Amino acid sequence: MKTDIHPEFRMVVFKDISCDFEMLCGTATDPKNFNGTATVDGVEYPVIRVDISSGSHPFYTGTQKLMDTEGRVDRFMRKYGMKKED
Repeated sequence: MKTDIHPEFRMVVFKDISCDFEMLCGTATDPKNFNGTATVDGVEYPVIRVDISSGSHPFYTGTQKLMDTEGRVDRFMRKYGMKKED
């Protein structure tokens, strides 16, 4: 492998600002994206704040609403006066 061309891989804490969910993960992101530090198991890691994660996303929390796709098609057909072919 060539030297000095790969970004540094380090462990960071990703913190979901909407629900205070934190997860420790490895990343090669630029250090200018770090927002302070957090302590996990007695070790201090840099923090990257995120807007949404598995701790707050509706799909993972079970609050996602499913829309009936057939209902969408029927509404489109009624709106534009088309008849649905069987």
